[in-house]
Amino acid sequence: MGIAACDLSQHVIRPTLLYLQRHTPTAEALLLGTAACQTALGSALGDPNGHGLYRISEQSHLALWDRHLARDPELASRVRGLASQHAFLEAPHLELTVNLRYATAIAWLLVEAEELELPAADDLLGLGRIWCRVFQPQGRLGDFLEAWQRCVAQVSRVA
Repeated sequence: MGIAACDLSQHVIRPTLLYLQRHTPTAEALLLGTAACQTALGSALGDPNGHGLYRISEQSHLALWDRHLARDPELASRVRGLASQHAFLEAPHLELTVNLRYATAIAWLLVEAEELELPAADDLLGLGRIWCRVFQPQGRLGDFLEAWQRCVAQVSRVA
């Protein structure tokens, strides 16, 4: 069983985006929908194609550091501050699985690095298109919408 959508937003996604000074309702909704679609909010973390809640590949993780964060030392320092001191040096990709705030920061910065125009927070089709572009190029837009209904919308109605 994964993390409740409201808990993930309130205790992980929103605080991380605020820490990075990147919070918007759209950013929060996109990351919540991505976590729902990639791992059913943490129910399926073991995947050879990617690590953690957002199923980020090692290649994407490294490329983000090399191409995006290397150009912004202040942002890189903030992101590095979210990672475990010693574990990050020994197994940086493991941080994507065991450290939700670090994984969330990396996931958002993967979106930001694409320099896409963001839709409104309630535009699920627009959010789904960004998910496909950034996280799952071979994915179907319907997968995002189904995951949102299954993991996010139902929990929101109960809360």
